[in-house]
Amino acid sequence: MSDQQTIDAALAGDQAAWDALVTRFSGRLWSVARAHGLSAADAADVVQGTWLRLVESLHTIRDPERIGSWLLTTARREASLLSRRTRGERLVADPAAAERAEAEPGPSRADHAVHPDPALTVLSADEGRRLWRTVETMHEPCRSLLLLMATAPDAGVHQLAVRLGMPSGSYGPTRGRCLNRLRTMLTAQEAQP
Repeated sequence: MSDQQTIDAALAGDQAAWDALVTRFSGRLWSVARAHGLSAADAADVVQGTWLRLVESLHTIRDPERIGSWLLTTARREASLLSRRTRGERLVADPAAAERAEAEPGPSRADHAVHPDPALTVLSADEGRRLWRTVETMHEPCRSLLLLMATAPDAGVHQLAVRLGMPSGSYGPTRGRCLNRLRTMLTAQEAQP
């Protein structure tokens, strides 16, 4: 099946077409995410975020033969943004202006690391509370799986599967379903007034 046919089938709701895309590109997306030095949990967020962007943008893909390049570029952007956010960096429109501002008298960059942006701190805390309230409403095994992923991000798949009482081969698909369910629940909450 060509990339065009796969995309057309995915747009038509063919689960096998989606599975083919995931099978074909997931390994490369994970490589991109981990190359940014992200933890396993953050890398999973990048991969899931990349697939979500594809779902949102699939109907706009003009050159289906370049779907792999599009996915890798999107994964790099997602990983870069997440990497910056976890390091506390802020994006600026003009890097030269930011360098000039650092050279001027006033608070130094080190002060920003010690005193992060208060608005960002409040927003991050609110997002965290909303996320965990939503996780607590989920059914098992998702609730335990997501909690365990957060508290033991460097644990291996086998260790996590044993802790959850499931076969190692079931962990990945179950995690994917749980993350998708969580994303759907959070998106539905955002859509509410």
